[in-house]
Amino acid sequence: MKLLRQKTSQYKEPQKVAKLGLYPFFRVIDSDQDTTVTMNGKSVLMFGSNSYLGLTTHPLVKEAAIKATKKYGTGCAGSRFLNGTLDIHIELEEGLADYVGKEASLVYSTGFQVNIGVIPTVTSRNEYILIDELNHASIIEAARLSFAKLLKFRHNNMDSLEKMLKRCRPGMIKLIVVDGVFSMDGDIADLPGIVKLAEKYNATIMVDDAHSIGILGKHGAGTASHFGLTDQVDIIMGTFSKSLASLGGFVASDKDTINYIKHHSRTLIFSASITPASAAAVLATLKIMKQEPERMDKLWEVTRYAIEGFSNLGFDIGNTVTPIIPIYIRDYMKTLQLTRMLLDEGVFVNPVVPPAVAKDDTLIRFSLMATHSKEQIDVALGLFEKLAKKIDVIR
Repeated sequence: MKLLRQKTSQYKEPQKVAKLGLYPFFRVIDSDQDTTVTMNGKSVLMFGSNSYLGLTTHPLVKEAAIKATKKYGTGCAGSRFLNGTLDIHIELEEGLADYVGKEASLVYSTGFQVNIGVIPTVTSRNEYILIDELNHASIIEAARLSFAKLLKFRHNNMDSLEKMLKRCRPGMIKLIVVDGVFSMDGDIADLPGIVKLAEKYNATIMVDDAHSIGILGKHGAGTASHFGLTDQVDIIMGTFSKSLASLGGFVASDKDTINYIKHHSRTLIFSASITPASAAAVLATLKIMKQEPERMDKLWEVTRYAIEGFSNLGFDIGNTVTPIIPIYIRDYMKTLQLTRMLLDEGVFVNPVVPPAVAKDDTLIRFSLMATHSKEQIDVALGLFEKLAKKIDVIR
């Protein structure tokens, strides 16, 4: 047997969990992504989606995608660098730059590609990348691809960040990269503290707003907008697969930085363009977010309701202040067990287990959409309480 086959054949963890009836991944949905979905002909409450504003099913978004497909076809058959730039891509980039308050932006095929394409491009040998220890995996992978030195600081800890900055050689680029909203814990980056330290040590700031767009700031423009620090944040990235109801990603900054990235970033130059339908869908969501600000208001209303509900029931939900609510179980098997029990009762949630988190930090990720009702949340809360007591997660 070849060595690779030996290695892969020894990996049996999914099969072990599946034998117990607890395998929680690649679950098949046969409907649209709404507050309720259909699985095996059964209606299930969806509390595992990143469609925070509930726009994936909006008629205007779907209509825009259909119109773009009719006009441009299903794909661009090439990269943005060569034959794959359409007028709709330029329109989208201009709209995104205006939306987040930057001079220019650049659209990529996915959000993951933004991070692994931008971070290694703007940093090089003898320079520094400083990241929060709980940053998204795409940021960690991006730092590994760079020749720059990687320094991790403790989560949202400004003393730890300053210690790392002091270790950097003067006169070298220091890129601080943080999630705006942390995707598993639901808390917000201490951007005011980061800005103060960046000014003190002449560092550059990049914010990953994948889970902040549509949630924080004016019209959902993100973390920098939320804190009134857009001018102090150098680079903003975001994804289209959450609030923007599509697929792809973008980076926004000053014109010179975007021009540099545009002509050096391998994941842009050597990847095919996003589809016309994807671009049109994002343009439609940007219009809706400005025209329907009540969606954000509703999202925060149901978020506060759910956070209070879980807290009152005695669940450990950490420091979340956003529509991402971590239900800390802190037990691998009980996390899988509760996830399965909830699905059997008609509630879809996502388990978060190693290697995504430490063994003692396993959790269930409960996420909200603006289109959720309080009645739907009450159903979920009632089942969480009943089932968690059965397996001694709460008393």
